[in-house]
Amino acid sequence: MKDILAAPFMTEMIRTATAMYDHGWDERNGGNISLMLDEKEAGEYLDMHSVLRTIPTGFSMPELDGKIFLVTGTGKYFRNIQYEPEVNLGIIRLRGCGQQADLLWGYSDGGQFTSEFPAHMMSHSARLKVNPANRVIMHCHPANLLAMTYVHTLDEREFTRTLWQMCTECVVVFPDGVNVLPWMLCGTNEIGEATAEKMKTARLVVWSQHGIYGAGKDLDETFGLIETAEKAAEIYMKIAHLPRINTITDEQMHLLEKRFGIKAREGYLEEPDRGTDK
Repeated sequence: MKDILAAPFMTEMIRTATAMYDHGWDERNGGNISLMLDEKEAGEYLDMHSVLRTIPTGFSMPELDGKIFLVTGTGKYFRNIQYEPEVNLGIIRLRGCGQQADLLWGYSDGGQFTSEFPAHMMSHSARLKVNPANRVIMHCHPANLLAMTYVHTLDEREFTRTLWQMCTECVVVFPDGVNVLPWMLCGTNEIGEATAEKMKTARLVVWSQHGIYGAGKDLDETFGLIETAEKAAEIYMKIAHLPRINTITDEQMHLLEKRFGIKAREGYLEEPDRGTDK
């Protein structure tokens, strides 16, 4: 059996969690990540028949039965993951219509997966129906996106348009926009269901006065999505109190659509003037 700490999925998870902490996104035990693993690849590092213990999940999700996930632990500090991965991370396999999680590795201090596990699994389920290549759900607390939810309308179209106008790359990186939830109690099935519903139409979901959820095909893509939105929010927070003399116009964003072969979310940009459109 190969050394699991040398597995590409493990080294990338540790590297990503450390970068998130270094960015200031995951203070104390804030934030969580879940990465869906390929069973064949995981089998090179784990005895798939050896179950350390079984943990109830608190929800039912038959479509994820048998799926394997590498997940950050509840109450764990991201800054410690690189030093004690077996304590702070765990690999689980869902069974019993998703109501049970068999622990295959990790949580060696007796812990378990993040309290946001229901929200993660519901979001995985929603994103897999949109894009079968989705493998990652990532939650963190970027300061500028949080600050933005205090001073900007939570209307999703307006929130998205503001972010798109802050950096040229934004409409290219997340053309599907950003969805927004009002403040809700975290760690509940209710916020998980609401997030999953929002995940049907966008890969980024802001939790007002709390943080953001991102989804993607791998850890790099998901990290980059959040990083780009957070940079845009940082620029907004630096200029929100000032009169805006210049901006990225809808016409310019339509040029970006053509240049990069993307399509901005329907109805979020004004249609170009056909009399001047080239």
